[in-house]
Amino acid sequence: MPTQPLETLFRSEVLSMSAYHVADASNFIKLDAMENPYSWPEDIQARWLESLKTCPINRYPDPEAKTLAIALRRANGIPEQSALLLGNGSDEIIQILLMALSADAAVLAPEPGFVMYRQVAQSLGLRYQGVPLLADSFQLDMPAMRAAIAESRPALIFIAYPNNPTGNLFDAEAIEEILAIAPGLVVVDEAYAPFADASFIGELGRYPNLLVMRTVSKLGLAGLRLGFLAGETAIVEQLHKVRLPYNINSLTQITVGFALDHGEFLLEQTQTLRGERALVFQALQGMPDVQAYPSAANFILFRTLNQAAADVFASLKAQGVLIKNLSPQGGLLHNCLRVTIGKPEENQAFLSALTAALK
Repeated sequence: MPTQPLETLFRSEVLSMSAYHVADASNFIKLDAMENPYSWPEDIQARWLESLKTCPINRYPDPEAKTLAIALRRANGIPEQSALLLGNGSDEIIQILLMALSADAAVLAPEPGFVMYRQVAQSLGLRYQGVPLLADSFQLDMPAMRAAIAESRPALIFIAYPNNPTGNLFDAEAIEEILAIAPGLVVVDEAYAPFADASFIGELGRYPNLLVMRTVSKLGLAGLRLGFLAGETAIVEQLHKVRLPYNINSLTQITVGFALDHGEFLLEQTQTLRGERALVFQALQGMPDVQAYPSAANFILFRTLNQAAADVFASLKAQGVLIKNLSPQGGLLHNCLRVTIGKPEENQAFLSALTAALK
């Protein structure tokens, strides 16, 4: 330990925070982290491993990931005039965005939302403001959003589309209004785009303050840690000044490029998961002690009506099924749990365990 007290070494914002906790999923049916549960077909794996033989791991990676950027543009329909920023997952992009802001900047996001918006903003000492969603629908409370924007004049607004952890798509016209009235940047986070029939990528040329962020994690490449941001060149150029060099390693660059070039199986897996999502939602709707919320993502948020969510979570865990207990966050998430859509047999195990937990 240093001789100097920790209180004088670290910022008060850091000292008051809690670290982001990732549950140990060993020996559980893992339905807590919005991952694609399917592995790659054997023939695809063999071709991928062959492609890695030429990877020069003794050399630094391409700092601009130029070949990968071309593949990402093609696969995601990114307009040619939009610039790209690649990050070690969406988390690093969120960090880069917030690190680039002025020290007294305000950051705004609907809540409940992705916890890293608040976590990173507060760790940097920025003025973070969460605006509660409408309790009955989890939609944007536009009067509250207008008031918060007018009062705090945020340098950056995060909007997850679909939203995590609620799973719903916000009204597109409401987002367009926010883009029109926002004094700063608006980041539309489309992490779950593979599971939704909606996107703002086509609007990039229409709104100069719009940035669209995506990740390959939910598509089935979570272990590679790759996210990207598209937007106006003048904005993205400033963000590149904050990005650390060589942040996308060579194995990730080659592997994501390979996966995008052979991505038919990933799209098939996504369609399978969307079908399973409908089945799980239907089953949850049939349970009288559960209120399930419609989802455009690869997870479903549900509320337990007659038992504490913590007790249901513990029962599921005792039965070997790990999901996410969101109730400790309080507010609109009181007594809420979130389950990731898995393979059919995993989903059935979850539903059976939930039925037993609710008795």
